[in-house]
Amino acid sequence: MKEPLEGIVVVEMTIAVQGPAAGLYLRDMGAEVIKVEPPLGDASRYSRGRGNELPEGNMGPQFVAVNRGKRSVCLDVTQTEGLAALHALLAGADVFYTNYRREALAKLALDYDSLKTKYPNLIYGAVNGFGPLGQDADKAMLDGAAVARGGLANMTGHGDGGVCLPGAIVGDTSGAMHLALGIMTALLARERHGVAQQVQTSALGTQLWLQQWELTHVAMTGADLSRDGAHHPIIKGPYGVYATSDGGAIMLATTMQQADWDAFCSLAEVPELAIDPRLQTPGQRLGEGLTEADTAEIRATLAAAFKRKTALEWDALLRQLPEVIWERVRTWQEVLSDPQSEVNNYIVEIDVPGYHRSKTVGNLVNLSATPGSTKGGPPELGADNVAVLRAAGLNQTTIEVATEQANARREEMLAQLLAAREEN
Repeated sequence: MKEPLEGIVVVEMTIAVQGPAAGLYLRDMGAEVIKVEPPLGDASRYSRGRGNELPEGNMGPQFVAVNRGKRSVCLDVTQTEGLAALHALLAGADVFYTNYRREALAKLALDYDSLKTKYPNLIYGAVNGFGPLGQDADKAMLDGAAVARGGLANMTGHGDGGVCLPGAIVGDTSGAMHLALGIMTALLARERHGVAQQVQTSALGTQLWLQQWELTHVAMTGADLSRDGAHHPIIKGPYGVYATSDGGAIMLATTMQQADWDAFCSLAEVPELAIDPRLQTPGQRLGEGLTEADTAEIRATLAAAFKRKTALEWDALLRQLPEVIWERVRTWQEVLSDPQSEVNNYIVEIDVPGYHRSKTVGNLVNLSATPGSTKGGPPELGADNVAVLRAAGLNQTTIEVATEQANARREEMLAQLLAAREEN
């Protein structure tokens, strides 16, 4: 069965997450994604992180997560042969995208202005921290910086505590989502209108996208909202997360029908909330007409109720009420074994070189006629140099020289790193 992007060739020159995760989506949808890596490879290849007791030299989970199914070509593009090899790949590509700094790209004539006339049909994608314009267009960024500047960190955590970062790198991953969406849009525009163009987005921009309702609410009302811990800063009433007797938690949203609210209140042993005149409509149960004092009182009643049972006991009871919108808060270990995610192929298993099979996040978009698919594990550094560069039309001598230059540069850089480590 055909896949939607079958025949599309993507050259990716990216590091970390915000760039590579965009290519992951394109690969799952059938594109050939060639990851061009510097002599030491993407820096995330061997990053470890807390709790990682895998042997030294194993691929880092961050790299595995966002580079599965790609092909790796290792080049030193500061050398003539390495740069020529990259251009050979660009000549046959539909898309080139990068999250390298503009200054570094311009020095190598790999910026959009340098490439657009040379490759008039090439879609050029660029993603950065804070957008393509303004005084901070070239400011360095890691995920937390974008989350901080976009305001999400300020609204995460408890009102009586400090600011918190979200528990996932939502700046990088949402930036990657928008880059992939932009590339797809540009490919469609090229097909329909015959125009290739540059695609630009940023982690900051996508933080604003994630908070469209909240930011518009503040803009329209002038409200001075503050973080509300287990509850949403705008929504009053029951909506929120409640601790259970065993240290777990249940997220309770609402129910649209009064009969279902009555049934929940009976099950939770809070019959007074079923007849409370403040909670008789769906709107009221989402905070309409409630004062801050009302909200505090209702939440205190529910908090005491949820504390009387374990999270799994609540899970079993609430499953009897299909019209109540709720969920048990799950740990990452539980998420990895959630049958709902497994049956939808949201969680899949892949082979990781030097390791064994590992679970990771799969392709999340299901197309009925031309579905994508998970394409296997991540590539070893430079594993596809010969095959990919030969297919790009380079002769054997040029391939060997470009590969040897990258390998030699890697050995030189590793020796420098080792010497610096010994000095310290």
